[in-house]
Amino acid sequence: MAALSFSGLFLASVALINFIFVFGTCVEFVRFISFRAIYYNITGRAPQVQESSSRGWSVALQDPAVLRPLAVDLALLLLFVVQHSLLAVEPVKRRLQAVFGVLQRGFYVFTTALALQVLIRYWQPVRDAPFLWNSSTAPWSTWLPLLCFIIHFLCWLIIFSIVLIFDYAELMGIKQVYYYCLGLGDPLSMKSPRAQRLYAHLRHPVYLEVCVVLWAVPCLSLDRLLLSGVLSLYLTCGHSLDTRDYTYLSAQLHNKLDLFSRSAQPGSNGQPVSATTASRKEE
Repeated sequence: MAALSFSGLFLASVALINFIFVFGTCVEFVRFISFRAIYYNITGRAPQVQESSSRGWSVALQDPAVLRPLAVDLALLLLFVVQHSLLAVEPVKRRLQAVFGVLQRGFYVFTTALALQVLIRYWQPVRDAPFLWNSSTAPWSTWLPLLCFIIHFLCWLIIFSIVLIFDYAELMGIKQVYYYCLGLGDPLSMKSPRAQRLYAHLRHPVYLEVCVVLWAVPCLSLDRLLLSGVLSLYLTCGHSLDTRDYTYLSAQLHNKLDLFSRSAQPGSNGQPVSATTASRKEE
């Protein structure tokens, strides 16, 4: 019993540390693709990428100062795509399950966060090429960045709500460890057939919102075009929602909102609604 308790404590500690790392990476990624792309325009400071208006595209695309950072950025994007796709292949998942056991999902999100950290920290801005579009003249230099900021804020709000629908604890690998310590088995096996059908083929539930965030920027530099283009193509290849999935997700959103609105109210027997009851209603 002591050995089992120690094992459970160790798994819970690993899952918690992994959650903190992944959550911090998500915050940095939001700053990377949203805040950094809009901040300089809103504050009126100089943009991070200076446009050279005297150079045409034919000259810029032959300049090693342009091609070198583009090659580095492409390699970083391919690293993320390969990691995020290869570890999601069923034979690889089974092999990882045999090695890491209940921590398999946690290992997947950890390596995803690690790939994103590498991408964020080693991303190379292209400073010697013209912009595809640039809102540097009044009044667009003020209003367009503010509009992009509002759009990004709404998109991230929608993304956060969708993550809640999909049970962020399970997405992060925490729920698997919790169920294992309680001897309940795999959380996915306790979900409804509709939920299992959705999880079986869904890869990227926030396709539209992320695409809007990627492209709704006041200035589109060459490296941003590469980032938006590759990630949009990757999301498009993994998007497979159908009408039945949308119906199920809509019902789950209403259930979540109902649970949150009643979480502070007493249950029918005068006690707060239990987590187990809430879990059953979610599924």
